Amino acid sequence: MAKKLHYSYVDSGAMYRAITLYAMNAEIAKDGAVDEDLLITSLDHIDVDFVNKNGLNTVRLNGMEVEGEIRSMQVSSLVSQVSKIAAVRKKLRIMQQHFAGKGGVVMDGRDIGSAVLPNAELKIFMTADKTIRAKRRYDELLAKGTKITIEEVAENIEERDRIDTTRKENPLIRVKEARLLDNSNLSESEQLQLALKWTEEFMTT
Repeated sequence: MAKKLHYSYVDSGAMYRAITLYAMNAEIAKDGAVDEDLLITSLDHIDVDFVNKNGLNTVRLNGMEVEGEIRSMQVSSLVSQVSKIAAVRKKLRIMQQHFAGKGGVVMDGRDIGSAVLPNAELKIFMTADKTIRAKRRYDELLAKGTKITIEEVAENIEERDRIDTTRKENPLIRVKEARLLDNSNLSESEQLQLALKWTEEFMTT
């Protein structure tokens, strides 16, 4: 969508995953738990940004490209614990708002429309049937050579949803002005065309 509109693209979830990876590498997060106090004191030493490679944004952690590492199930199992920490959310919210400051940006994430960019011109709440979400994620991991069962993937998604919708800081919600895009039975092309149609409607009003 960003490429079609000639906008920049920000994957806010990748930013939380990058901080989670830092916590894992520094042994701030291990054995399924995160030392929140230690992570908070380490935030000044963490820099997350993006570099464009072949038209796609690749996330960097302290100058190192980590796009592959942040998509692992190990990171997925801890990212919601990291993302519920208020100080982490504040740091990344400021960065995300800075990225969007000049306009012309497509940003995705679980609190963009509600907390990060509450005045965004167009808000789209994307969702899908949980079984389909699990199958898509399972196929993605399988293609990368990750050995995992679809049941494990489904459990991970369900737990992340539970944490993200019940956290105190900026929980995952659909704001009333967000358009609902249920892509359970839509191809990538079909959902892109629908999102672009909504964008065109906004631009012509």
